[in-house]
Amino acid sequence: MTDSLTFRNEDLPALFHHTDQAAVSRQRESTQATRAQLLLLVAAAGAAALPPGPKLGPLHFFGLLSALAYAGVLGVGVRATRRRARPQWQLNRSAAEFIKSLAWRYAVHGAPFGSEVRAPEEVYRTRLEAGLAELRKMGWEDPRASGAVPEGAEITGAMRRLRESDYQARRETYVRDRLIEQRNWYRRRTEVSRRATHVWSWTIVLLTCLALLFSLLGALDSGPGAGTTGVLSAAAAAGIAWNEVRRHHPLIEAHSLIEQDLAAMMVVMQTTITESQWPSSVYETERYVSPQHTDWLARHSS
Repeated sequence: MTDSLTFRNEDLPALFHHTDQAAVSRQRESTQATRAQLLLLVAAAGAAALPPGPKLGPLHFFGLLSALAYAGVLGVGVRATRRRARPQWQLNRSAAEFIKSLAWRYAVHGAPFGSEVRAPEEVYRTRLEAGLAELRKMGWEDPRASGAVPEGAEITGAMRRLRESDYQARRETYVRDRLIEQRNWYRRRTEVSRRATHVWSWTIVLLTCLALLFSLLGALDSGPGAGTTGVLSAAAAAGIAWNEVRRHHPLIEAHSLIEQDLAAMMVVMQTTITESQWPSSVYETERYVSPQHTDWLARHSS
């Protein structure tokens, strides 16, 4: 039996690596901006709930701190809007996954790069440029335009070697290094989201219960006062907002469904798929792992 090859992320084109790193960087920037805004809002509510404190000229200290925190929220928001961190994160992630999927399809003879295709490199470059052109229309910044990534390096030697290998080697490599790796990634992400959902759900419940308790005490003319209740309410609201931004619950369902699809496809690919059916099977597998498919499942999850 022919031994399979090894094909890892390191074997993908430089354009993928640059775009993937840009996506990670912009995601971090967008997430940090949102976190900072929520923390500043809670801090502003907390400072406003405190006694006036010492005066700094005509201003009370804690009142000034509250005003500065609110100003910080606006400043972070303006900077994030100008930097377009979130849109660029999503565009770079779409570009990276598109390049990765196309490279895998080319390397293992997935549709539309089946064994019968003449001049597959030309077809690959045409498909690649057409897809990236659509992303550029939406504002994606092509790193090749600035010289950050050299032109003409869209196909690596590892991609060519895998494409030149026989069907058995291509199938084993794809199942092991793409399908199983991707399935395991979705499984890990599902577990991470489950843990985060558990932590944030109980945190929000605790903050809400404390706010309820202090509200009842306030109704009885006792307790720490309305300021504490307001701070707890702001903290609970920030927790809910953060949970929604991270989309833990819908992603649990989406990732679980995709993991199941990939597990079923792995069995089919290893048992019943013929060489003539292989291109369409690879195409279908790549459709499962596309960001668009994940987003669709997350939006329509119950």
